[in-house]
Amino acid sequence: MRIRRLLTATAVALVTAAGLLTATGGGAAEAAVPATIPLTITNNSGRGDAVWIYNLGTNLATGQQGWADAAGNFHAWPAGGNPPTPAPDASIAGPGNGGSITIRMPKFSGRVYFSYGQKLVFKLTTGGLVQPAVQNPSDPNRNILFASSEYTLNDSGLWINSTQVDMFAVPYAVGVRPASGATKTTGHLKPGGYNAFFNSLRNQGGGWGNLIHTAPNGTILRALSPLYGVETGAIPANIMDDYINRVWSKYSSQTLTVTPFTDQPGIKYFGRVSGNTMNFTNSSGQVVTSFQKPDSASVFGCFKLLDAPNDLVRGPISRTLCAGYNRSTLLTNPNQPDPNNSNFYKDAVTNQYSKKIHEQMADGKAYGFAFDDVGAHEALVHDGNPQQAYVTLDPFN
Repeated sequence: MRIRRLLTATAVALVTAAGLLTATGGGAAEAAVPATIPLTITNNSGRGDAVWIYNLGTNLATGQQGWADAAGNFHAWPAGGNPPTPAPDASIAGPGNGGSITIRMPKFSGRVYFSYGQKLVFKLTTGGLVQPAVQNPSDPNRNILFASSEYTLNDSGLWINSTQVDMFAVPYAVGVRPASGATKTTGHLKPGGYNAFFNSLRNQGGGWGNLIHTAPNGTILRALSPLYGVETGAIPANIMDDYINRVWSKYSSQTLTVTPFTDQPGIKYFGRVSGNTMNFTNSSGQVVTSFQKPDSASVFGCFKLLDAPNDLVRGPISRTLCAGYNRSTLLTNPNQPDPNNSNFYKDAVTNQYSKKIHEQMADGKAYGFAFDDVGAHEALVHDGNPQQAYVTLDPFN
């Protein structure tokens, strides 16, 4: 799973190389966050399949990787092998259609997986857990319908998201109820949004429909992210090149201004292209970082030539560039990030996958690519004093 960072100048929430959401930062609510909180999973899917739940991640108190049982007790993974060995069965029987169950979430940086019809296959290497990688035709989970939500529960509260960074497969929403006030939710599709997304992607020219995976019986399993589409050859490796070339041409003679921190508008960086390099200077004219001309994979994955280290200069600039490329706002607004989502995805060359996901979200929020949190357009809820978390499995219509 791909690295994702949610970064501000004063606090960090990120997905580590293991692919899990973590967070740091203090606050007055710390003492109020208990060791575990309830997570209620409600099945409104309309499907008759059995549902299996997994709560996998890193114990924040010890740094150990493992899983949590329904009571919120932590179990460390045993040593793995090479070739990988089967992991212990960490599944929790989920609710049937129309039902709910409540489990406990420990202080974890983790993922809640939910699969339909059959259990997921997890294995352990000497380096830890092998996450599902359904872009690989030989992955044992390739023909299983599943998805996952990333979360962190720590002394500063709960962060939980509805993500499509790797794939769009299962309609679901997440929520958190604070000690006071209304429950915060995100991730619900519009009525008919599931079918509308797949129909729109299938009908999009340029090979975008090739991102759709179906089961042997022809039913839809998922749409892969465009990064995996490029990596597997499902969509052309040069699919974003025309837009990238136009950006490169524009900023050979104009300046791109990046203001990466909404809470620090005085911090600005200025980008100009020279040859194959875009150099960024600070307000003193000092070059602080440089980027080589990216390719489509770098844009879709927000990595490689758009690498975003967890720092306060290159990482924030790269995040902003990544968002501008995926949303195709770099040509229309030389001041980034563009705050107005009505300007997003207007170019003929854009991240059609992310565009179509956002179009079908009830609140317009989604994690269509790794740094969709730039400008707070991501499907994430947070509270510093969470009393209850929710995952709702929504209808496939």
